[in-house]
Amino acid sequence: MKWIDLTHIMRNRLPVYPGDSEMELVQTNELARDGYCNHRLTVNMHTGTHIDGPMHLIPSDRYISDFPLDTFIGKGTLIHAAGMSQIDYKEEYEDFIQEGTILILYTGHSSYFGEDNYFSEHPTLTKAFAELLVRKKIKLIGMDTPSPDKYPFEIHKYLFENQVLIAENLTNLDRLLSAKSFEIIALPLFIHADSSIARIIARVEE
Repeated sequence: MKWIDLTHIMRNRLPVYPGDSEMELVQTNELARDGYCNHRLTVNMHTGTHIDGPMHLIPSDRYISDFPLDTFIGKGTLIHAAGMSQIDYKEEYEDFIQEGTILILYTGHSSYFGEDNYFSEHPTLTKAFAELLVRKKIKLIGMDTPSPDKYPFEIHKYLFENQVLIAENLTNLDRLLSAKSFEIIALPLFIHADSSIARIIARVEE
């Protein structure tokens, strides 16, 4: 097995979605001065690689910590969508996407992470494609973009209404292109919040 990290490293002043509060990761104590080392992280749950839960955009009383662990772990399916400005339904996806898997969309957009156009010019999903995900009972969709849609976020809402979670700001998805098969482990914090920063990895069969 080979392990691939699909997570952007958490560092001070990581780029955030326009309008979100800035993140701060600072060292508060030093070993030589204080006898121990410590850091403080101030972050909203939609910074860097993270998982969106329904409470983020629709009326819901279900925190991200309420979802069972198997929601975040499962066989992965990869769609190569590089160069597409919009990811739409294709009949071939009916057989290609297996029911109950974790779907990963490779668009190549993560190469713009940290640049202004990363948040403004990303690919989006069509309603027809989102409907396919619901029919296939996808547990979670992960992508190397900041969002599956843009304001007013109708795709977000539709997926949430059907209990499909969304993992955003993934990276290194190109390393999955040659994988025969892989498993996704996408663990959010065990936190009483709408969504959570996450460490997302792939276990790849070589």
